[in-house]
Amino acid sequence: MNNKMKIRKGDMVKVLSGKDKNKTGKVLTVMPSWGKLVVENINLHTHFERSKQAGQPGQKVVAPSPLPVGKVQLVDSSSGSPSRVGYKFLENGKKQRVAKKSGKAI
Repeated sequence: MNNKMKIRKGDMVKVLSGKDKNKTGKVLTVMPSWGKLVVENINLHTHFERSKQAGQPGQKVVAPSPLPVGKVQLVDSSSGSPSRVGYKFLENGKKQRVAKKSGKAI
């Protein structure tokens, strides 16, 4: 699998398919080796933990699960619509991420 991901931690993304289709959220974690990422309040799963002490009730834990990077698209900050990501080299030789739809820097 290609370990290069164009989406980074802190980016706003829109979900393209699945149970959370059309929802947007902030990227919390990126896992390039797996090709997945975790988005806040997207792909939530519930599990139940046993009580730590006898006589106490257990608790319900809701946490976001990893999502394949192909199911999300970066939201362009200038227009607010989803866009693909490209790169542009600046005069000083630095590489900058650019939204393909608007052509503006991310």
